[in-house]
Amino acid sequence: MAMTMTGEVQLAASRQAVWDKLNDPEVLKACIPGCEELERTDDQGFRATAKMKVGPVSARFKGKVTLSDLDPPNGYKITGEGEGGVAGFAKGGATVGLADKDGGTLLSYNVEAQIGGKLAQLGQRLINGAAKKLADEFFANFAKAVQG
Repeated sequence: MAMTMTGEVQLAASRQAVWDKLNDPEVLKACIPGCEELERTDDQGFRATAKMKVGPVSARFKGKVTLSDLDPPNGYKITGEGEGGVAGFAKGGATVGLADKDGGTLLSYNVEAQIGGKLAQLGQRLINGAAKKLADEFFANFAKAVQG
């Protein structure tokens, strides 16, 4: 099952400060809901473990995340894939853009993802709702990290 999601969030920090936080594994680990482990690998990416619950399905996903099309401090493309055992798999990517706006930074994102296994059987509305909730939670946490 495929899904897409777009959005933007206004952050009260300079583009360079936001860029630095977007590339800091400790900040990302603290901001990603359910993230248990996030380690930088030597190839412009990270190895991650996150525990997720979507409706009745709960799973621990292990996967890798890669950063590409790096354009500091304007944005990048982030792609990842994770395996959640019987719950299924998730893979996808997001284009993240940063622009100066109103004395701060406007972060925009465009996400495309594919899921399979038990997760995909839950239905589009439940999956989209859960994905939006996770994105909202991440960006709320990220805004606090950037401003705090």
